[in-house]
Amino acid sequence: MTENQQVSGSYWLQTAPGGRHAALTGDLDVDVAVIGGGIAGLCTAWELTRAGKSVAVLEAGRIAASVTGHTTAKVTALHSLIYDKLRRTRGSEGARLYARSQSEAIEHAAEVAAGLGIDCDWERRSAYTFTRDAGRVEELRAEARAAREAGLPASFVTETGLPFPVAGAVEVTGQAQFHPRKYLLALADDLVARGGRIHEDTTVLGLDEGEPCRLSTESGATVTARDVVVATHYPIFDRALLFTRLSPHRELVVAGTVPADQDPGGMYITPDENTRSVRTAPYGEDGTRRLLMITGEHFTPGTGDTRARFDRLAAWAREHFPDVELTHRWATQDNSPTDTVPLVGPLHHGARHTYVATGFAGWGMSGGMMASLLLTAQITGEECAWSGLYDPRRLAPAVREAPSFLKTQAEVARHFVGDRLRPSPPVEALPPGEGAVVRADGGRLAVYRDEDGALHAVSARCTHLGCLVDFNSAERAWECPCHGSRFDIDGKVVQGPATKPLERRHIGGDAEGRAPAG
Repeated sequence: MTENQQVSGSYWLQTAPGGRHAALTGDLDVDVAVIGGGIAGLCTAWELTRAGKSVAVLEAGRIAASVTGHTTAKVTALHSLIYDKLRRTRGSEGARLYARSQSEAIEHAAEVAAGLGIDCDWERRSAYTFTRDAGRVEELRAEARAAREAGLPASFVTETGLPFPVAGAVEVTGQAQFHPRKYLLALADDLVARGGRIHEDTTVLGLDEGEPCRLSTESGATVTARDVVVATHYPIFDRALLFTRLSPHRELVVAGTVPADQDPGGMYITPDENTRSVRTAPYGEDGTRRLLMITGEHFTPGTGDTRARFDRLAAWAREHFPDVELTHRWATQDNSPTDTVPLVGPLHHGARHTYVATGFAGWGMSGGMMASLLLTAQITGEECAWSGLYDPRRLAPAVREAPSFLKTQAEVARHFVGDRLRPSPPVEALPPGEGAVVRADGGRLAVYRDEDGALHAVSARCTHLGCLVDFNSAERAWECPCHGSRFDIDGKVVQGPATKPLERRHIGGDAEGRAPAG
């Protein structure tokens, strides 16, 4: 299959399409409303249902189809280079709690899969963080020591199953990988069988934190709940100002098959070369080939040439795995907290019945599983040893969080001001299949010309906090570089935190903002 013939979409979605859940059309009263149907939301809802709570999952799109449906699905407590940093910023006990919480979540998920008989391609593998740069070896040695001291079965190694030499690597044994859609769709079925409710195509717009809480939805239906969990990847409510502590980033994935005897036999990641991550998955019935997934090209949404990044990633895959037959390409997105640790717990300082789970920094599989155990404990009144570590209300010492915080806010400010000053192309210069932010009618419009030459115009101002969007040509989407909201060519929300579409605008065409070329 040639570059242009590759499937543009997630392998997980293609191989586990799943059924549909009806949108919410009438008012609803439950113990707990979970906003967001990704891994954190579904696992939390399932745990709470098992604990005897009446629960409803409210998902704006389809469950396990957004960020979770585009992950590479490593289930590991080795999160690149984190333990040496945690040891310095949170102390040895903080590092131990992080390792323990992630590891216990992984083992719990393995037990759930076995207990429910879920066929989700669960495989045990070692996880590796590697470098090919001899100058970084001491950094990896320190990480191995810190991970081992935190309680993980970690060691520093110089030999791996990769088809090229490495200068050194941290290995943690006994980790896992799986098919996230197969796991979560089975969990969703069991949730419904236990009396839980799932409503797709249900966008939540407002939250009243009373006793009980009330959620307003796009359809006009109201959900009343004693407790609310916001598990929308990037929080859709700004009252906790968490957007000041999160920075969004996207990464690309190319995938294809390799002969089974070329499986590198582990899960690998390197911070080198703008990130490269490698793993395989079962493929086909005869076991002669494996699906190889290569992830990397870390970037801020709405910045740079995504097509060129895909090309670089595909070239890297072919260079190191010459027999790969690339068949798929997709992108994933996550948010990194300014002080490294995810934000899981009460939504803000005054919150009594509202909770949040966000900031998994690319490790949402184990992180989402961990969050479900933590939030279930908090909502049911149980103790959780690592609640304090992940508490969103934590006040990090200025010396620890300030540099990352200031860098994040400076980047947002640069886009908010600078993007309004950059020159824009004339609409007439837009070729079919491309989009750009242009000056028109005294403002900025986001204009896309489709393959038939018709123009689609929407406001370029993100409906979250007002930054200007930019066009991602590879995925044909408008993206906000400030907080990661994404919209389709007609302005519909593809990914939050925005909950409202970009306004349709007229640009010399009909009332819908479409115009013929010419």
